[in-house]
Amino acid sequence: MDFTTDEIICACIARQVENGDLLAQGINTPLVMAGFILAQCTHAPEITFSSAIGQALVQQWSPLGVGRIEDLWLGKALIHFGFVTGAADLLPNYPVKEFFRPAQVDAAGNFNNIAFGADYHHPRMRLPGTGGIPDVTVFSDHIYLYVPRHSRVTFVKAVDFVSGLGHTPQRQRGAGARYLISDLGQFDWEHGQMRLLTYHPGVSIDYIQKKTGFPLDISPDVHETPPPAPDEVRLLREDIDPLGVRKLEMLGGSARKDLLREILAKENAL
Repeated sequence: MDFTTDEIICACIARQVENGDLLAQGINTPLVMAGFILAQCTHAPEITFSSAIGQALVQQWSPLGVGRIEDLWLGKALIHFGFVTGAADLLPNYPVKEFFRPAQVDAAGNFNNIAFGADYHHPRMRLPGTGGIPDVTVFSDHIYLYVPRHSRVTFVKAVDFVSGLGHTPQRQRGAGARYLISDLGQFDWEHGQMRLLTYHPGVSIDYIQKKTGFPLDISPDVHETPPPAPDEVRLLREDIDPLGVRKLEMLGGSARKDLLREILAKENAL
């Protein structure tokens, strides 16, 4: 069966999940949620989701949605807790895995979701904000990143602001990001420097380097990313995300707006 770029990203995210994991789910990250659910449907049935949406712990899943996302986070919650309780009590005391989407990331894994531009008060662009990123990344050992559209805009020599702490001498607890998946390949920070592990089918190492604003380390075992299995593709398309919500993160401009309207219409949410 053929697969799309969003599906290989979801499959790679699922491969980072181990049975029994506690997984934190951010706001508006459907690629990650599709990957988490894929892991639960295949090799990790005993995982638990901790969501910022509804501040809930969830073990069951529902198909992805936009206008009806509460079906998952509120309708199936085991317990609800406030954001402060989650950030101050739950996250620091349990090995929670979480995928963050950086607007900028450097070779050491520092990342920025605050603003583009050196002047905080007059930025070129204000970004969505940090959420709990500064709280989590200064102590966690389980930071994972994903970038749906790999470019030199995101992969930069120096981030404009640091909202997520990477592999730096200033760190006193935890570790920087362990892993990053993009639409071009998979990466880690084995020696504190971003390293290419695999390149996706049809992508070359040279092309990935040209799309990255700093020199990449290359794993001695670098190879092509294994594609998603046919059953994984079927699960994503038919059961986990039949509306294609995960594809919103791959698109921009009018294409994203058109897909969003299509999804909302199918949900009767307009």
